[in-house]
Amino acid sequence: MTSRCDSCGCQPTNLQSPESDRGNETGRARTLHYGKSMSNNTPTEQQGGPLPGLLRPPLVFLAAILLGIALNRAWPLPFRPSILGWLGPVAMLCAASLFVLSLREFRAAGTSVRGTERTTAIVRTGPYRFSRNPIYVSFILLMAGLAVWLNDFWLIVTLIPAVGVIATVVIRREEAFLERNFHDEYLNYKGSVRRWL
Repeated sequence: MTSRCDSCGCQPTNLQSPESDRGNETGRARTLHYGKSMSNNTPTEQQGGPLPGLLRPPLVFLAAILLGIALNRAWPLPFRPSILGWLGPVAMLCAASLFVLSLREFRAAGTSVRGTERTTAIVRTGPYRFSRNPIYVSFILLMAGLAVWLNDFWLIVTLIPAVGVIATVVIRREEAFLERNFHDEYLNYKGSVRRWL
């Protein structure tokens, strides 16, 4: 409501009615409420996923594979009978199939499989009915199959620390991220499905 100055005819101030003041206070209260509810998210959660930088599972396993092959060239460690060489390609084929099936479920749910991007849904279908991390299982199976196929025991050796990094660093970060963002929905899923198999 505008007040007119009687002496000079100007309009120096804007006066608001008590109802308007109460409306503004309510608006400010709502702003503070919603601002507080959103402040729980860290900058990483607002912008992306739980695995920024180079801490990505494909890179972890790729490094383990390259190291295992390099060590085998320097100090060969054959470990399997030649008659069992066919088991390697079979294991690798199973790993590829599991990966494709897992990736398809992510796409069907409309969420990204990349750890650097924000997850928008909990996937509980397909392989995720039996394992919370079927893609990591496929990576492990792939590397084990490659070790058998190449008769390279060093790949088994380097697989161990790779799985250790995934279990103690990568999965812990992912699970903490999912618990903060999905709360009971993820906790219920976590309680009903095993981490690996």
